[in-house]
Amino acid sequence: MNNQVSVIIPNYNNVSLLKQLLTSLDKITTPFDIIIVDNNSQDDSVQFIKDNYPQIKLIVNDENKGFAVAVNQAIMESNSPFLFLLNNDTVVCEDAIDELLKTINLDSNIFSVSSKMIQYNNPQLIDDAGDEYTILSWSKKRGNNKDVSGYSTDCEVFSACAGAALYRAEIFDEIGLFDEQFESYVEDMDLSFRARIHGYKSYYCANAKVYHHGSATTGSRYNPFKVKISARNNIYLIHKNMPLWMLLFNFIFIVMGIIIKYI
Repeated sequence: MNNQVSVIIPNYNNVSLLKQLLTSLDKITTPFDIIIVDNNSQDDSVQFIKDNYPQIKLIVNDENKGFAVAVNQAIMESNSPFLFLLNNDTVVCEDAIDELLKTINLDSNIFSVSSKMIQYNNPQLIDDAGDEYTILSWSKKRGNNKDVSGYSTDCEVFSACAGAALYRAEIFDEIGLFDEQFESYVEDMDLSFRARIHGYKSYYCANAKVYHHGSATTGSRYNPFKVKISARNNIYLIHKNMPLWMLLFNFIFIVMGIIIKYI
């Protein structure tokens, strides 16, 4: 019998943070299985998983294939109706999965539910409370660096943040998997954009708390790689998903957004 939830963790190095994440998952009583895709870690991540968590489904890549490819590999291995995507530098509260399930089951048109992601080192501040899409055609972390008390109400958002979000698996059959051209960053916005085009919604669940170290795999939060890839992917997001009439209507704002991004 399949579990209702598959926890999917793309991993690249930082075995100490992975240990912390898996320890937090050990405390959760809701039945779930775990699929980890390791992107050719250079530390002892793979051996640690094999030695301590033999029940985990482990996929080991011979190169770093990026976030989108790794997640897609795991999605195709899962037989569960719901998929809980987690960054390897997160810590999950005990009732988070239950709270996410409650929210996603409110409406069959809810595709994804974003957790309340809290900054691990500044727990009074939000890391991400779902993602927004601005008039300048930027993807934006909702609530980033704002007080957690201001984000205690569930609501619809443009996109769930794939760093800690629950997805309805069957909808991937209709809208497709994560676009691997994005590699890393903004791929979750693209996925939610496609879901919205098909009539599905994304929600934020205030009671599903996940603590996030932040950019532990790629380095600092504002490293050059992240800035460059995010800017490129935002342009690709517009090109791929925005219909012509919307492009024309928002042309001035889009150009302004691109200029500001590259200044």
